[in-house]
Amino acid sequence: MIKIGIICPSEIAFRRFLPALQNTGDKIEFTAIGIASPEEWFGNLTNVSQKAIDEQQSRERAKAQAFIDQFGGEIVVGYGNLVSSAKIDAAYIPLPPALHFQWAKKAFEAGKHVFVEKPSTTCLADTDKLIQIAKEKKLALYENYMFIYHSQLDALNEVVKSGEIGNVRLYRISFGFPLRQLNDFRYNKKLGGGALLDAGGYCMKYARYLLGDTAKVVTAQANNIDGFEVEMYGSVTMKNDKGEVAQIAFGMDNDYRCEIEIWGSKGTITSNRILTAPAGFTPTYTIKKNQEFEIRELPADDAFLKSIQRFVACVESDEIKNEEYSILHTQESFVEQFKELANI
Repeated sequence: MIKIGIICPSEIAFRRFLPALQNTGDKIEFTAIGIASPEEWFGNLTNVSQKAIDEQQSRERAKAQAFIDQFGGEIVVGYGNLVSSAKIDAAYIPLPPALHFQWAKKAFEAGKHVFVEKPSTTCLADTDKLIQIAKEKKLALYENYMFIYHSQLDALNEVVKSGEIGNVRLYRISFGFPLRQLNDFRYNKKLGGGALLDAGGYCMKYARYLLGDTAKVVTAQANNIDGFEVEMYGSVTMKNDKGEVAQIAFGMDNDYRCEIEIWGSKGTITSNRILTAPAGFTPTYTIKKNQEFEIRELPADDAFLKSIQRFVACVESDEIKNEEYSILHTQESFVEQFKELANI
């Protein structure tokens, strides 16, 4: 039994991670949730009032209590106290991206496996450092791009392989969503915000699935909007050694879109929940042949559950650990290629 603790009472942990965890059987168990200590939250406390400290602790404890009330476990004050606790074997890290490296490293130093929300870190150098530490300590380092395990991806791939739409001429992947509240970490550069890490990474991950091992980034564009310190939308072209191309568009001040379009010589496939289908939702795709359209169902699935199961397998198997190290390095390499080409 893997005992896992959660660093911070985040929305995704409550809404997606723990409900999926309840369906994993006896392989993994939620044990504790950590809330930031005053020092971890504010840094130097010299100029911080006791009232501010009390409010922060009260607010975070109330969030964490909702986890305990619904899922059990206990509250631990201090992320550092959580990752060093003998009560856990692994840490789930759903913090803002800029904090991932720090707390994953501390978890490894305490001998814990790490399940981290995407992106693993904010740069390839930091990700590679974590991979090296994990290898040395024989610990799991797993990045949670859960959509990649949804069976709709393989189902669409089988349609393509069948030849029904002929030879693929182009893949188009789009992922964007409207503005959130302006205090959201996604708009904060110091916290690792920006559309590339929050949305673009999804698209490049899927493009790698479609294009295979020789995929690479060949063009990249990042766009800013007045009033924001991070890139708000962008585009990418990726290709493989066969000359197959994926055109990618992403953003976080956009009309909502989460689509794959596969344009073939005899037909076109489109599907509009390719990266975000929740558990139990039955996706569909449209197949168009000239001016004839047909809507077909895709399988429902629980991608988050499958992602947790992959993490468990990663903990249990050195071979899978090594596979995940390689997958993680490749993913962050794409992000780094984008940054270099887009000059960000």
